Amino acid sequence: MTSIDLDRYFARIGLAPRRDATQATLDAIIAAHATAIPFENLDVLLDRRIELELAAIEQKLIVERRGGYCFEQNTLLLHVLEQLGFAVRPYSARVRFGRQRDFLPARTHLFCAVELDGRQLLADVGVGSMTPTCALSLDSSELQETPHEPRRIVFEDGRWFHQARLRDEWADVYEFTREEMPPIDRIVANWYTSAHPESHFRNRLIAARARPDGGRVSVLNRELTLRSRDGIAHTTMIESPDALLAVLEEHFGLAFPAGTRFGCAALDWP
Repeated sequence: MTSIDLDRYFARIGLAPRRDATQATLDAIIAAHATAIPFENLDVLLDRRIELELAAIEQKLIVERRGGYCFEQNTLLLHVLEQLGFAVRPYSARVRFGRQRDFLPARTHLFCAVELDGRQLLADVGVGSMTPTCALSLDSSELQETPHEPRRIVFEDGRWFHQARLRDEWADVYEFTREEMPPIDRIVANWYTSAHPESHFRNRLIAARARPDGGRVSVLNRELTLRSRDGIAHTTMIESPDALLAVLEEHFGLAFPAGTRFGCAALDWP
């Protein structure tokens, strides 16, 4: 399978179908995708294989109305943009959010680089609670406003850093070198992310979605966090496995059969 049903994709993200390869279309797709299709690693915790074939991604994220992580989300975006006529390439990155600069994370993130009207743009719908909600210029280090947090791309020590401003501080989201990530590298990184016992996707439950009002909602293990556009966060504890299922359905549109339990020691239910 080399193409997807674009009409079905646009219906999934709640956006009127578009066929023009413009920045307005690119920004609209990113914003709608990030608010409609949640980032989540639930199949990893259910010991289900994460498939990267386009047909499997379309079935899961569009037909079954599930979410996924970067290799699923941005592979889908990559094909959507290609079908619309955008010049787009897959880039690799190392996720740094919540990590110090002296720690070297694995290169297990995929995002899209779009060339449009002589400019280089970053398009990413799969970096969890830090997913940007519009395209970002790769050619400028200046602050860039978005429907959610301000962003910037800075070059330091031979690397580019994608950063978000949370309240009054800049936080690294990920670093990259503009190296393309061919399919075989995605297959290897996807295996590590979903199967290696030390992968954090094997050891924590994650779900995240941007909200249309500029805020965000996320779940990390037993914590439900609602964050406003100004960065103020409110966190509550999820008290039981059944309450978790209710949260996933209410906030992310993810419905699982009653009694579903996720294999994650960090949930640590009393």
